[in-house]
Amino acid sequence: MRPRRGSKQAPGATATPAGAFVYRFGPMRIREATPQDLNFIASANSALAAESEGQTLDQALLGPGIQAVLADPSLGRYYLAEIDGKLVGQLMTTFEWSDWRNGLFLWIQSVYVLPEQRGAGVFRALYDHLAGLAAKDSRICGIRLYVDRSNERAQEVYSRLGMHRSNYGVMETVYRGPESHEEPNPC
Repeated sequence: MRPRRGSKQAPGATATPAGAFVYRFGPMRIREATPQDLNFIASANSALAAESEGQTLDQALLGPGIQAVLADPSLGRYYLAEIDGKLVGQLMTTFEWSDWRNGLFLWIQSVYVLPEQRGAGVFRALYDHLAGLAAKDSRICGIRLYVDRSNERAQEVYSRLGMHRSNYGVMETVYRGPESHEEPNPC
């Protein structure tokens, strides 16, 4: 993402030799993922699918899918949270162009926080990092995510961050990988 004109480095951010920024939230550090993080991301995505949807991901698709994002930032980006050098959480962003707003929405996907770190502010730090980046980039018009309707705890977390339900639903046609299915609406 390109910074907005006149923007300055955020408080608490330090530049790395590659020009990326690393943000600190207390003892937590938020950074963009590198190819060396592939195993953590694959493990987190597998755990996320199992916990949230009861799905087992096809590793022959997952590994190359993660590698594609790590190699081509136009597909998306992974952001990781570390505490004392240990990876504890992640999220991935992808992009959606809005002709109505003449801007990009960042879509949050693949949110995962290690069970022992849940409730400790890991997702908040990841979200705050992303919101800070978005606020500095004039191309970004908003942040969106989709959440499983049955995941009430996650919905409460997102609501506390100021996110709200959209009037849009998600419909899909899947050609590869696991399909999601709407739960029957009990009468």
